[in-house]
Amino acid sequence: MSNITQVTPTSADGRPTYDPATTIIRMDELEAITGIKRPTVYKRLKDDPTFPRPVPLSNSKSRGSPIGFVLAEVQAWVRLRIALRGEAA
Repeated sequence: MSNITQVTPTSADGRPTYDPATTIIRMDELEAITGIKRPTVYKRLKDDPTFPRPVPLSNSKSRGSPIGFVLAEVQAWVRLRIALRGEAA
C-alpha cells in the first residue's frame, strides 16, 4: 500500500485549477471557446497555419481517431484574433 496523496491545486472557491499549457480539450470545448463549428475547424486546420494543431489521443492514424487541442494554444489563437480585429479596421 502506498500512502502517497495527489494534491490538486485549487482556486479560492475550491475548484481545481489546471495548467493551460498541459490541459488538452476536446472538440466541443474548442467549439465553445472559438465559436467555430467542427467543419470550419477542419477547414482552418487545412488552410490556416496559425490555428492550433491537434494532439492525437491514440496511436491510430485512421480517420475518426480521437484528437484534442492544447488549451493554451487555443487561448493564444483567440487572443491573436481579437488583436487582429483592431488592425482590420
